[in-house]
Amino acid sequence: MTDSPADRVRQLSELPIWVAPMAGGPSTAALVIAAARAGALGFLAGGYKTAETMLAEISTVRAAGVPGFGVNVFVPGQPARHPEAVADYVASLRDDARAPGAAPGEPSWDDDRWTGKITVLMAGRPSVISFTFGCPPADVIRGLQAGGTLVAVTVTDPREAASAAAAGADLLCVQGPAAGAHRGTFANPPGPPARGGSGPGLLALIGAAAAVTDLPLVAAGGIADARGVAAALSAGAVGVQAGTAFLRCPESGAHPAHKAALAEPRFTSTEVTRAFSGRPARALANKFVLEHAGAPAGYPEINNATRPLRAAAAASGDQDRMSLYAGTGFRSASDRPAAEIIEQLAAGAR
Repeated sequence: MTDSPADRVRQLSELPIWVAPMAGGPSTAALVIAAARAGALGFLAGGYKTAETMLAEISTVRAAGVPGFGVNVFVPGQPARHPEAVADYVASLRDDARAPGAAPGEPSWDDDRWTGKITVLMAGRPSVISFTFGCPPADVIRGLQAGGTLVAVTVTDPREAASAAAAGADLLCVQGPAAGAHRGTFANPPGPPARGGSGPGLLALIGAAAAVTDLPLVAAGGIADARGVAAALSAGAVGVQAGTAFLRCPESGAHPAHKAALAEPRFTSTEVTRAFSGRPARALANKFVLEHAGAPAGYPEINNATRPLRAAAAASGDQDRMSLYAGTGFRSASDRPAAEIIEQLAAGAR
């Protein structure tokens, strides 16, 4: 008898805890390996990397004897609808870039090396591959599934959930508005994002997704302690995915200034902003976020243009110009080893 999709999801790891992919540095092979040894499922973040770098990280995890792990990939979108607004915004950043000794980059569009990454994943066959910013074509889903890989799609509302199910996804990562970093919405419509986040909360979103599909659901967004884990599982999720909770742990590759900011009293809240990337993303409310609330939609154009500024700010430890991505539960982020954080979260599953 063939296992159900929910059974296959539960077999991925001993605990129903997933360590979320965090692109841009926080997710490392060391974090994935530590997660596996603690009974959780860790994810490598393919976003912003070359296919060769992603393959090297997969090889490192496999060499450590990790039987099950995931890889996350960004689905490419369309060029910005209003390039003139993007150009004006990038031009306005010259003073911000000058402070840490940089200049804005070119607001160019790219597909994040999509074809090369899919080729690597078709051959590499990780246990599960998750997609963010959209649903991949059905033939890509089928090709990955043919090799035994489970395909997950990040969704943020019932319409996206139904679309991913129709395309053939095995499971859905249901991401609530409290999530740190980018919200995995399929679209990036113009207009300022709601600074506190928009849409129903995670528990309501789990119910809404379950109403349109019977696919297994993994809950994500704002889960930072055992209570959050218990609530998500009680709402019908088969697992939970946490990211911000691991940002400060030793295995995280987050910049030291980013780790420090999560515990600094002067940072008291998060905001949803397009200031750094041109896509809605939740970050600590630093000076850059507060001064650029009107940043337009334009991903990855704005993300590419602000990269030199962000790199220079990180090099100088300038927390007011760094992209300090974090979820609403950032105060719960601990500097303890990943295994201890997983054990704390797992208490909610018991």
